[in-house]
Amino acid sequence: MTEPLVSVITPVYNSEKFLGETIQSIQKQTYAHWELFLVDDGSTDRSMEIAESFAKKDSRISIIQLKTNQGAAGARNEGINRANGKYVAFLDSDDLWMPEKLELQVHFMEANQYVFSFTSYRIIRENGEKRDKVVHAPEVVTYNSLLKNTIIGCLTVMLNIDVLGKVQMPTIRTRQDFVLWLTILKRGYQAYGLNEELACYRKVSTSISSNKLHAAKRNWSIYRDNENLPLWKACYVFASYAWHGFKKL
Repeated sequence: MTEPLVSVITPVYNSEKFLGETIQSIQKQTYAHWELFLVDDGSTDRSMEIAESFAKKDSRISIIQLKTNQGAAGARNEGINRANGKYVAFLDSDDLWMPEKLELQVHFMEANQYVFSFTSYRIIRENGEKRDKVVHAPEVVTYNSLLKNTIIGCLTVMLNIDVLGKVQMPTIRTRQDFVLWLTILKRGYQAYGLNEELACYRKVSTSISSNKLHAAKRNWSIYRDNENLPLWKACYVFASYAWHGFKKL
């Protein structure tokens, strides 16, 4: 049986410090049937020079250059639109995958006919040093449980776009992945967790997502404005979200 193609989407914006290591972690996958879209979002450093050096040597790597800066959501959406695979997976340009990530996750998806899965991941410091903190994937996540605990790491997600269609992230600057997961789960699907440590999330001090107060404000806005939750429920799920977020520190 032919192995399904996995389309990997990596937004790139001034990522020269980590991009090479990120690409290498994809090339080291034990599962070889993938394509990688490096979507440049208006970088002004050496990111594109680095990307091109890899693309010249590996035909599975394609570069997409956006005409204007669109943020991570716009970059990921462009990659999704170009994807040729049955599955789509996401890896930001400063994060890493373990070598078995795609192989184990594709098998997990295929064996169980899942359309949405995610895995456990480790948090690492900016210099790559591993922390003791591992975010473990629960067995299953529903719409209501995700509202209370934003445990799905974008770098671990795999979606069956043959079934879901070429889904799109809302073009907001942060938490766009969270809104997409909610949108999929509202359609009646569930997200299934593979409790294997298969990715490393790098805590970069200058990243948008590193600002916890800003992230909390965005979550509250999503509860009230995107999901239209009544005030009592928004307060309830926000308290749960804050508690789980504190435990991830």
